[in-house]
Amino acid sequence: MKRSIYFDYIEEKMNTLATRINIKGKLNILNLHNHSEDFYLHLFNAIFDYNLVNLNANLQNVEAIDLIDQKNKIFIQVSATATKDKIEDSLKKDSLKKYSGYNFHFISISKEASDLRTKKYLNPHSISFNPQVDIHDTVSILNKIKSMEIDGMEIVYKLIRKELGDEIDTYKLESNLASIINVLSKEDWDINEGIDHIDKFEIDRKITINELENVRLIIDDYALHYPKVDKIYSEFNSQGKNKSSSVLGTIRKEFISNQNKEKDGDLFLKVIDAVTEKALKSKNFQPIPIDELELCINILVVDAFIRCKIFKNPENYKYATT
Repeated sequence: MKRSIYFDYIEEKMNTLATRINIKGKLNILNLHNHSEDFYLHLFNAIFDYNLVNLNANLQNVEAIDLIDQKNKIFIQVSATATKDKIEDSLKKDSLKKYSGYNFHFISISKEASDLRTKKYLNPHSISFNPQVDIHDTVSILNKIKSMEIDGMEIVYKLIRKELGDEIDTYKLESNLASIINVLSKEDWDINEGIDHIDKFEIDRKITINELENVRLIIDDYALHYPKVDKIYSEFNSQGKNKSSSVLGTIRKEFISNQNKEKDGDLFLKVIDAVTEKALKSKNFQPIPIDELELCINILVVDAFIRCKIFKNPENYKYATT
């Protein structure tokens, strides 16, 4: 029983971490790479009984090497970019010449990397590297953890609980935010309905007075979905009183809580990031691909922007046409 509880918690936190890294990398809000190096250092030491240290703690930006275990002769690169070119670029670095006899490992921290294990790589310095076992991702790491003895799994559980979250939450709450995302994810957003229902000039005025030029493309791209979101909100409200208000209220709350930390376009992106975090923590959120989740959150936040829920409105602002 404990084994199942430990592993379920570990799996949830590891998958959530990968999702957050992927999203934050796209939004360019936070760079989690440095924090991820230290996290995977401790994680791999616990799983594989390594003696890894962070080489970048003493020597900044060491090419191709983030973590090193001199006792077991292993060095590791931790990267959110998981491509064949990335790995080959690392293997060809001249700095690797002085690590003859070491084994090279690559950790993909943001996405699954099974396809990379099937490829052949140029390895000009003949560094020890077996793609099938030396390329790691969340899936392969979880498989390793799943096979551990319960004492070892408990150590990993405590490490992840300390690094990534609190005790196991058996009472995660359902949220209307997650419910509406679940609905949005099933829509065809390539079809535009009633684009003439929004006043583009009014939205441009709001972008200008709030100095949001650096996110104008995001707002322009998703503003055209306002009529469809309005229709979905109406259907959503038929399931219960003011359900859409709770979703818009959630977005507004994140805007208010972050407006003293960020400003202008950075604040807009921060709200997207915060709403994403909120959705991921909901009990009733149905996991969907990263790109689809990002699409849904962008649509909801831009819609809240149009509806006067976030950012200052111009004088006599009227976003909807009659």
